[in-house]
This record gives sequence, structure tokens and C-alpha cells, in this order.
Amino acid sequence: MASTVLQFHDVSVVRDGNTILDSVDWSVASDERWVILGPNGAGKTTLLQIAAAAMHPTSGTADVLQEALGKVDVFELRPMIGFASTAMARKIPRNETVLDVVLTAAYSVTGRWNEEYESIDLRRAQRVLSEWGLEGFADRRFGSLSDGEQKRVQIARSVMTDPELLLLDEPAASLDLGAREELVGLLGGYAASTASPAIVMVTHHVEEIPVGFTHAMLLRKGAIVTAGPLAEALTAENLSETFGMTIELTETDGRYAARAV
Repeated sequence: MASTVLQFHDVSVVRDGNTILDSVDWSVASDERWVILGPNGAGKTTLLQIAAAAMHPTSGTADVLQEALGKVDVFELRPMIGFASTAMARKIPRNETVLDVVLTAAYSVTGRWNEEYESIDLRRAQRVLSEWGLEGFADRRFGSLSDGEQKRVQIARSVMTDPELLLLDEPAASLDLGAREELVGLLGGYAASTASPAIVMVTHHVEEIPVGFTHAMLLRKGAIVTAGPLAEALTAENLSETFGMTIELTETDGRYAARAV
């Protein structure tokens, strides 16, 4: 039976008098795969930061993995959350080997120092690299990789510890068409596995939604326009309201495309 991994009740975030999130109610179950869409400044990344136990709401309550933020040691909670983002990638040393980038997730550090790893950690890291199409990359330097390869390494790192919740902040941003399609295909395969954790992915583009994602939330100016099963929430009408223009939406074999009319 699916458990609840995220539960937000009346969550708001206010900074310098500006409302970034406005009274958000949201629940995510362990077998759900969510995509969060919205224009720049809608509050998507802030929502993900709270889900990652990296930020507390100004008001309201946020339960992450059934622990209430503000009443739990977040340093014990965070290792159970996989998180891949551009901000996280900037912390990875450019000369770090790909194997070490993934391996160091076991200690929640971004650079190899004097940690000791067991053979089971090495085997796990190598298996995760293989699962994300990175066979033969173990000895490559992170800084020498293409954008697409770096994105896959970041995701491999985020699942290294077998998390209970996986958060992805614009994983396909800046990728060319080929790299995007490769990554979206890998994410779709991962999402389809019953062994995979709950997934929440932020994106700007419906074209980046992998097949197999189950739910969508659309945000505008910090407030939820709609949230629910993908087929119900992701409509041309809801996208038009979210982005403030008339949007045409098409779907083919579980993949979406949108354009302004």
C-alpha cells in the first residue's frame, strides 16, 4: 500500500514582503510521479526546496517522509531524499571522477576526501552508472562531460542512496534535442519501475514530461492553478491560465507538446 511522502497544508513562503508560495495544499504518495509546471517566478523551485527539507515554510505545515519540518533533524532526513539540480551541480568539483561524484552521495558530500567506502558501495555506484547509460564513464572527469552526460551523472548520484523521494529541478534544461530525448527516455523507464521512489520533477516544458508520470501541478504566482492526475490537470485550458496566453496542447503516445495559438 502506498504511503504519503509529502504532505503540505496551507504552506506559504514570504520573503521581503513578497509572497513566493501562497497557501499550498499538496499530497504526494510513494507510487506517484509528479511534474510541476509554471512560468518563471511561479514558486516551483521554492516548493522543491521545502520538499527537500532545505527550507521551512513561513506559515503552514510541511511533512516530508512523514516527519514535520521544524520538529525533525533535517540532517537525518535529507539522506533519504535524492535531489538533482543545477545549484547542486555547481558544488561538484570539475576534476572529480564520475565514479566519485556518484560514490560520495553515500556520505552526502560533493568531493572525495578521506572517506572509506565498502565494496558494496562501489558495486552500487557502478550499477547506478550503468542504469543511467554511463557505462565506461567511471574514470572520466565530471568537468569534461557534455551537459547531457552531466545531467545523467547528477541523477545517478541522487539515486545512489536508494532514496524514498527523488526531486529533480529542470533535469533537461539546456540539453539539445538528442540529449533531452535520451534523458526523458531514461526517466520514463525509471518512473515505470515499482521499485522506484516517489518522483517530483520541475520543468518549464511539457515536452520534457516522461511517459509514465502520473500527476501534474500547475503553479502561477505562487498559487496552485490545478493539481491532480496528469490527464485531468494537464489540459490546454489549465496551461493557458497558468501561462497567461492561449495554449494548444497535443498528446501522442504519452508524450506532450504545446504551442501558443
